[in-house]
Amino acid sequence: MSDFRFELTDEEKQYLKGLVVQAISSGLGMDSETTQPEPPTDKLREHLGAFVTLKIGGNLRGCIGNVLGSGPLYRTVWDMALSAAFRDPRFPPLNETEFKRVEYEISILSPVEPCPDPKLVEVGRHGLIMSRSGRSGLLLPQVPVEWSWDRETFLAQTCNKAGLPRDAWKDSDTDIFWFEAEVF
Repeated sequence: MSDFRFELTDEEKQYLKGLVVQAISSGLGMDSETTQPEPPTDKLREHLGAFVTLKIGGNLRGCIGNVLGSGPLYRTVWDMALSAAFRDPRFPPLNETEFKRVEYEISILSPVEPCPDPKLVEVGRHGLIMSRSGRSGLLLPQVPVEWSWDRETFLAQTCNKAGLPRDAWKDSDTDIFWFEAEVF
């Protein structure tokens, strides 16, 4: 895998963080602005995947992403913020009381590539996608770090997320993809 060299300036990160807050507040009807302000740099117009993760008190409250990016990064982050807050099927829509306490994390993804060898997966560096027989599951690079997993546990848990047997990563019929992410 080529090294992921996509880095954001503090200004760009602040813009994206503000975008998440504005998107969710507009979704709650607290902000009448429903369109994204123009980004400060062209880098934020690149077509990259992004995830927005919401937590309250350290507990997951929503996480939605677009692996490939279907348009400019800033629009993808806006859409994923709205989806994480209001369309994650695991949670009811976020309310105003929760919005005041929500913590958020943004992950910008490198292009997704086939993983040539599971032994090359580095915990904390790579995110994974397991895919087989129409099933797929994705875990971001920060997940195994948060759970103190080793590489094999990370591979097994990604299979589990896909609804596959935990050792499916050892099967040649399972496609393994990897990516890196800038997380802030």
